[in-house]
Amino acid sequence: MDRWQAMKVFVKVAEAESFADAGRQLHMSPPAVTRTVSVLEEVIGTRLLTRTTRSVKLTEAGARYFADCQRLLADLADAEAAAAGAYGKPTGTLTVTASVLFGGMFVLPLMTEYLDLYPDVIGRTLFVDRVVNIVDEGADVAIRIGHLPDSGFTATRVGQVKRVICGSPAYFEKHGVPAEPADLPRHRIIAPTGAWASLEWRFGAEQKSVVRVNPRLFCNTNDAAISAAVQGWGLTRVLSYQIATQLEAGQLHTVLSDYDEEALPIHVVHPDGRQASAKVRSFIDFAVAKLRANRHFN
Repeated sequence: MDRWQAMKVFVKVAEAESFADAGRQLHMSPPAVTRTVSVLEEVIGTRLLTRTTRSVKLTEAGARYFADCQRLLADLADAEAAAAGAYGKPTGTLTVTASVLFGGMFVLPLMTEYLDLYPDVIGRTLFVDRVVNIVDEGADVAIRIGHLPDSGFTATRVGQVKRVICGSPAYFEKHGVPAEPADLPRHRIIAPTGAWASLEWRFGAEQKSVVRVNPRLFCNTNDAAISAAVQGWGLTRVLSYQIATQLEAGQLHTVLSDYDEEALPIHVVHPDGRQASAKVRSFIDFAVAKLRANRHFN
């Protein structure tokens, strides 16, 4: 008996909860599937599946063996892929999604550098300020900022950023510097109106302190809000990476840093797990190394 093949058949039957469905997926007849599982049970010396006229269920021993088989088969697939030469040659179209500012500042340079390394790959970017459904919209990789829902996707953390309140030196000279969050209602507020915007600004690691701001200016892009802050018109709240250049140039200063929220993680996300194509695996390896080395995300 081919033990690896028998394990594959057993796993497929357990997943499908049907010998017939497993046979269709494996291009095997139901009797052949049944014989393979029966021989496997004889070799192991225990029953793995409970069969009825309507269903097939794992026994307690079968459930443990099922988990071990999944792990072993995945490790075997990885070993075979590595032996074939670093998961093959990257080809085809690679689609990467991120938010607009992050995409333009960091993902686009990654993409162009990656395309120079792999001339058989065509790049496509999808930069939008909303959470893209990776599968439905055909994205291969997403760069996500914030805590992730339980999606079943593979996610690799590459750094973190935080929300900061900032203003120009000219603004602070004219209007003063807020000493605590409760001072904010007395200041001019510039509010971005993006997907995650809120007029309730939360402070502290557990976000228990809340101040409701009353903006004098609403901007539909973060770029516009930052520009107005640089001009000295008021204070705005954005993610730290979005004003890295202005902070280094002295055009903006941050305030109330003692009241910062918990930092937001940055992840590289993809839906294919261990079965990811060569273009996806190679881009993720490349992007993870570059983003982790970026000082703005440490």
